[in-house]
Amino acid sequence: MGSSIFFSSLIFKGRRSGMQLFPEKIIQFWNGWEVRVLILLSLLLQIILVIFGSRRKFTARIWTRVLVWSAYLTADWVATVALGCLASSEADSKDNSSKQNNVVQAFWAPFLLLHLGGPDTITAYSLEDNELWLRHFLGLVVQVGVAFYVYIRVWSNTALTYIFIPMFIAGMIKYGERNVVLRSSSSQRFKDSLLSNPDPGPDFIKMKNKMNRHYKERVHRPYDTSSTDTDPPLESLEAAPAPPNERRISNLFSRGNRRSGADYQLQNPTTATVLPPEDLRTGANNIEVAYFLFKRFRYLFADLILSYYERKDSYSKIENKSAKDAFELVAVELGFMYDLLYTKASIFYSQFGVFFRFISLCCSVSALVTFSIIINSHSYSQIDVSITYILLVGAVVLEVYAFITIFFSDWTKLLFIKSCNSLVSTTCPCHAILANHKRWSGSMAQYNLISSCLRKVQPTFIGIHNLPWIGELLDKYWYLTWEDVNDDLQITIFSQLLEKSNEIKDDRFSIESCQKLLAHRGDNVIEKRYGPLHQFRWSINDVEFDHSLLLWHIATDICYNSEDAANKLDLKCRISKCLSDYLLYLLVFCPSMLPEGIGEIKYRDTHAEALRFFLDEEIFFVEVMKFGFGFCFQRVERKKRYIKIEDACKTLLGVHFGDAEEQIKGDRTQSVLFYGSRLARQLQSLDERWEIIVKCWWKC
Repeated sequence: MGSSIFFSSLIFKGRRSGMQLFPEKIIQFWNGWEVRVLILLSLLLQIILVIFGSRRKFTARIWTRVLVWSAYLTADWVATVALGCLASSEADSKDNSSKQNNVVQAFWAPFLLLHLGGPDTITAYSLEDNELWLRHFLGLVVQVGVAFYVYIRVWSNTALTYIFIPMFIAGMIKYGERNVVLRSSSSQRFKDSLLSNPDPGPDFIKMKNKMNRHYKERVHRPYDTSSTDTDPPLESLEAAPAPPNERRISNLFSRGNRRSGADYQLQNPTTATVLPPEDLRTGANNIEVAYFLFKRFRYLFADLILSYYERKDSYSKIENKSAKDAFELVAVELGFMYDLLYTKASIFYSQFGVFFRFISLCCSVSALVTFSIIINSHSYSQIDVSITYILLVGAVVLEVYAFITIFFSDWTKLLFIKSCNSLVSTTCPCHAILANHKRWSGSMAQYNLISSCLRKVQPTFIGIHNLPWIGELLDKYWYLTWEDVNDDLQITIFSQLLEKSNEIKDDRFSIESCQKLLAHRGDNVIEKRYGPLHQFRWSINDVEFDHSLLLWHIATDICYNSEDAANKLDLKCRISKCLSDYLLYLLVFCPSMLPEGIGEIKYRDTHAEALRFFLDEEIFFVEVMKFGFGFCFQRVERKKRYIKIEDACKTLLGVHFGDAEEQIKGDRTQSVLFYGSRLARQLQSLDERWEIIVKCWWKC
């Protein structure tokens, strides 16, 4: 926001000197249409954000994400520049005709405040945007000041200037809402909102004084055998117990291995209240169950640990669910969390939010009605009047559309269920619609090391990956694929999660048991089910997690592409391939979701090694004619023989070298690529290889 203000001011200062390079007619045309184009472009960007802003929650299409990302980054800049142009044009107006036309254009300033407030469906594109709430607050102060300056410059005793007031109020409400939401969604404020009030513990001084008073009364009071007074019970001298409607959760996780003094204090005496005890009604809807779980799992986003009772309650609500219902519950939970962090849901469903939203809508509607009644089209530019109508109608329509979108959400359905309970199906006609809308993409990202390398060595792509930024973009948008999470995969995933949960159920879901379970890397699977197969330990126990992941990814890919078409349809084979590619996707694109390590460096080294191997002309290239080889726009010819992944895997499988097992412990000469092929050869010798592979991936 600060950079937008700075650059827009530079534009105002330098636009005349820059426009002198163009003919006079073009300069006049642009001066007349500059503000008009910017204001319409700003409205268009708002339409894109309203329609597509919430779709990224349940779609995996790249074009949708790119469109929303581009519109989100451009919208604030365009609105800021347009507002600056309005202020500049008002200052430059000299004759009466231009001033009269500028009165209508000045009326557009509040609409730019509306646009800067953003739609309800998206307030932040990433979590980092929430941390910039203070910068947006500065933008709010500056832009409101600029809009007010524009209003003062064109003030006259006409009805049009009075219509400015309701739209100005609506713009301030929308812009203010965005700042409030960004602040409440920032990491520190979000954590503070979940922590309970400080608990100083029992008042020992008060207890001691009370006990001393009681002792003195007993000493100075004459002994009376007929007295029925008895000593007050010890419990009455103790501090009042914690309210029964509160439970506690444990301390904050430490980040990494570093512990500051504040962290030490948080990890020892400090506790945080979670929720009052509650139970779901019999036959609770999935939305109710999901909200019940959401109110607990959101504490994990603040690095808090749930107590045993909270973990037990959460487990009891999901252990008897089917895989389909469990995935639906998680989708609803994550949807609640998404709305809380990236939209205005936190304020829209509050009493103040509903009140201010009603005020904003009334201001927009009243401005539209009043403008259509009092405006004299012959006194102003027809183009400006038409644009004003577009802005007014657009503001009302976008407000109504956003309201409808939020109305058909899980939050609204939850409100209906809580208010109607069993009568929801009869009293809420939209119940069936609310229950069936899409909540997630139903797919998982897939990224394959060998496939991405093979695409880069094809004639079309040779040299392109060496261009600045192009290689990274290809990795993110071209080589990334998606796999549907079908019923078989859902059932398998859920059954494995239940199996792991049952392993620690007898230990009361203790943190120690969870840590031990998460520390398993697949070695226990091999030993429990297939005996001490020591020939695999070098690929699991003797290397870091990211190193082991790359080894098993390469081995899984080689084994998969070495199977015939019939064996590839086997469930364990398909699941192993999906999990292998998904975990590599996490390693490359979302490393923060995996244990800390040097996985990104290890992947880049392995990727470079694989590229060098596949580009070896002695293996793959036949009669290569090079004309400036390596330059993407030059022609690279060879025989029509594209490298198939099956051929590449067979070639890797056939590479043999001496036993250098000691190198796997950290020597620089180690080769993840060829050790992965070595692991594949060991697995190929076993009939139950896919049983071993899939179980190892489950335990990663």
